[in-house]
Amino acid sequence: MKIARPLARLIESFQKLPGIGPRTAQRLSFYLLHVPQSELDSFSEALAELKKQTVFCSICKNVSESDPCPVCSDSSRDKSTILVVEQPLDILAFEKTGKYKGVYHVLHGSISPLENIGPDEIFIAELLKRAKAPVKEIIIATNPTMEGEATAMFIKKKLNESGSAKKIKLTRLGVGVPTGADLEYADETTLTQAIEGRREI
Repeated sequence: MKIARPLARLIESFQKLPGIGPRTAQRLSFYLLHVPQSELDSFSEALAELKKQTVFCSICKNVSESDPCPVCSDSSRDKSTILVVEQPLDILAFEKTGKYKGVYHVLHGSISPLENIGPDEIFIAELLKRAKAPVKEIIIATNPTMEGEATAMFIKKKLNESGSAKKIKLTRLGVGVPTGADLEYADETTLTQAIEGRREI
């Protein structure tokens, strides 16, 4: 049996999303057939506005509605400490703890030769430009995976080469986050322990 063309197109679109296989794509598409048209219109409007109404913060590269983002434009934040994360979702996880008062830098990925992601494909150069006064500490909070560790070591190497490492304390998240875990799934207590237990690298 041939699937109706609008359904087939939607299934194909869903399959392009990470973590969604053919069956899940089919299930989602057939589910949407039973959703009221008003909800579908609202859903499609939200998708259409996703990129039109968001920007990358020119300072930290977080996704925001304004530039600079609310964190970077907040005068009460400690601008001398930068917490480096892989994804914008990681910021949400740290903000939930209520313990971190510094600013952030979002790399939008990690170095992964197997996926052809090198240092130039993520926002490392922009971080290195920020590594000057008033910055006193950079906390590397990439995921505790092989890719996250490789990214942390690359950042350390580049800071050493530029001479910034002598003036800036470079630390890595401490105990609490298990190896191979994604930070966005860690609970507030674990992340708080990780910030408090950070170590120099």
